[in-house]
Amino acid sequence: MDDKLDPSRDDLPLMANTSHILVKHYVLDWDVHFETRTIEGSIVLFLEPGHRSRKPSSPPEEAGPSKSHKSHAFRTPEPCHAPVTKTRTFSSKTGYNDFEICGKGKKETFSDTDGNHGNPQQTSGISGSKWCCDTGHHGSADFVLVLDCCDLSVLKVEEVDVAAVAGIERLTRSHQLVSEERRNPIIRELVSLPADCWREQLDYYAHCSQAPGCGELPFATDMWSLQIRKTGAQTATDFPRAIRIWYRTKPEGRSVTWTSDQSGRPCVYTMGSPINNRALFPCQEPPVAMSTWQATVRAAASFVVLMSGENSAKPTQLREGCSSWHYYVTMPMPASTFTIAVGSWAEIQPEACSSNDLAAETAYPSKADFSSAAVCGHMDYPCRFQNVSATTQNIIPHRLFAPVCLRDVCQETLLRLVPHCLSAAHSILGTHPFSRLDVLIIPANFPSLGMASPHLIFLSQSAVTGGSHLCGIRLCHEIAHSWFGLAIGARDWTEEWLSEGFATFLEDVFWAEAQQLAPLEAQEQQELRACVRWRRLQEEVQNSAEELQVLRPNREKTGHTSDVGASVIRHGLNPEKTFMQVHYLKGYFLLRFLAKRVGEEIYFSFLRKFVHTFHGQLILSQDFLQMLLEYIPEEKRLELSVENIFQDWLESSGIPKPLQRERQAGAECGLAWQVSTEITKWIRVNRRPRKRKRRETRAVFEKLLPDQLVLLLERLLEQKALHPRTLQSLQRTYNLPKQDAEVRHRWCELIVKHKYTRGYGQVEDFLQGDQGMGIYLYGELMLGEDSEQQQLAHKCFELTREQMDRASAQVVVEMLF
Repeated sequence: MDDKLDPSRDDLPLMANTSHILVKHYVLDWDVHFETRTIEGSIVLFLEPGHRSRKPSSPPEEAGPSKSHKSHAFRTPEPCHAPVTKTRTFSSKTGYNDFEICGKGKKETFSDTDGNHGNPQQTSGISGSKWCCDTGHHGSADFVLVLDCCDLSVLKVEEVDVAAVAGIERLTRSHQLVSEERRNPIIRELVSLPADCWREQLDYYAHCSQAPGCGELPFATDMWSLQIRKTGAQTATDFPRAIRIWYRTKPEGRSVTWTSDQSGRPCVYTMGSPINNRALFPCQEPPVAMSTWQATVRAAASFVVLMSGENSAKPTQLREGCSSWHYYVTMPMPASTFTIAVGSWAEIQPEACSSNDLAAETAYPSKADFSSAAVCGHMDYPCRFQNVSATTQNIIPHRLFAPVCLRDVCQETLLRLVPHCLSAAHSILGTHPFSRLDVLIIPANFPSLGMASPHLIFLSQSAVTGGSHLCGIRLCHEIAHSWFGLAIGARDWTEEWLSEGFATFLEDVFWAEAQQLAPLEAQEQQELRACVRWRRLQEEVQNSAEELQVLRPNREKTGHTSDVGASVIRHGLNPEKTFMQVHYLKGYFLLRFLAKRVGEEIYFSFLRKFVHTFHGQLILSQDFLQMLLEYIPEEKRLELSVENIFQDWLESSGIPKPLQRERQAGAECGLAWQVSTEITKWIRVNRRPRKRKRRETRAVFEKLLPDQLVLLLERLLEQKALHPRTLQSLQRTYNLPKQDAEVRHRWCELIVKHKYTRGYGQVEDFLQGDQGMGIYLYGELMLGEDSEQQQLAHKCFELTREQMDRASAQVVVEMLF
């Protein structure tokens, strides 16, 4: 790979040399500038040598697949002043009063007052420092720290003198060492503090992050990475354990979106970019780089800052018109899971409940709350699975935020659903892995229906209109990611079915439980959704490249990395992959197939055991499958084996053979049969002449569930021609413009296919208000070669192009031009 890599079509490189050195903790210190659309500040990395730390690393060949660094020489520092940042204000209710930074008087301590711990100008895309001159490489024997990074202006890199922190000597027994020799032992002890010292550890991190610099470090950049040296440090063991990077983001950076919310107010958020967070902060992207973080974010006082954090942060006023927000996380997770959203969000609360009432629900654990009986397999952190009170907490504390104009619809629909869905998830899988939850209705340009991050869920506005069904389903999907995707992550990102397949499978189960459906009714609705998904999978397989249909594309090399820990995500930058659902659907059908084979009671008992065994860890497909086959009785295994499942389901394109046999042999479920009956009626209506005979009875149509409406409209799409009067009757009978976004999407497809001009306004509304779902409607408007429809497509795109998600806009451009 070189600088000429087409960033829209090729594989995504993970450059960080995680085999040599790991980031254990990030301290982020940011100012959000809406006037320039930039985030500026510093990040302090606390490092630990990896399992191959003694092997020297030279960036040209070992840092990963990129060769582009050859055109970027390392920059040696000149005497300079660090960028000035605004004064911070910290809470000081508890902590170490003798903890003070040399040369600074500010303190930061961590209490659980608001926490819920355990609670129930370069082509490369990175600008180099304007203060540093280019003097060439400094000897290939020096160790190089390689971080994933792009679309950033890196200003300065320096070592942090943690030995200058007053009181820090308690962390090391090497009191006889000089300051320089004490720095690495201090960090070694700091990152190794036990889980029950998490408050003290966060205090130490905060104070160390404010320590003065003790020498600038040469750095170089290429398209995908930031490379840092220290002259004379030949191994990761010799490299500084705490470094500070001063930088700013770029307005065009691909990790965040600067836009306006539905009320027209400015906002910025991380949008689940294919490049993850490397254009937000330099980091280690590979999943194995599990880290914790804490962040202080300053913004105008009118803005609310939401973030992946264990505490329900409240703003601290720094000065008139400026506030500071602080969040922290003590459960190690990949840097890609970090999420932030800054905007003029309104908190939606029950009318009879204030924010103080909600805060009162929070209980804070003491060391006595943690039970040694629950042995976990993950690295040491304050785990809720070991917390007696947390294991029985069916509803975790939660908040709901939305643009002001969506306050009423969220109050009516979403607010009452959150506790029911949380409780349902707990009843199925047990302990909530995370102590609290914020839910945010994200701007209209968000490219999907939802996204889950630690402690924070984004929901599209498309999910909250048209009733509670789609809203509840999507909320359950994102809540399921707390277990599968976050608490348990894929060790190889190409195996995303381990996240999306599980969430799709569990959303049905959670939603049935949340509605308290009788078992037979729940089964009928789940069979109906399987029918809809089967049709969707068939369509996707017919209209996508075979290589994008494989759930385990790396096969026997899945989980492998280079000697330094770098790897490549196949098709990671392919824009088509962003909109594909094959990993959702094939993963869902595999899990459904296994549940039917072993029986639901055994299957969900196994899932609870699997969650308890693997939470806080990264897995591969074989970890799940091997444990399942060992768990179930031998007579239920029949011909099941890991190898057979790999071959039939995970390593082949197209429809899995066991699924084909199942769908061919299966009878139509009752709810789908009811749709077939209604289809017959509509076909009969469509064949009638305009003037009916007087004695002819008017067709009586049954009331249908939202998923039945989806199936009905999809099957009507198979009809070659529908008269305008039939379409008008359809719209009136089911009040289609007021249905949820899934139904309205199928209705828009019917409008386009049959050139129902009276419905074009609804298509225009959908393309503007439901941007995460309407992308392929542009293609359908263009394919018919109808000038009016093509004009409509171009009009809608021009109205939304400036705000549209970059990947979505790129796909639409290819359709329109």
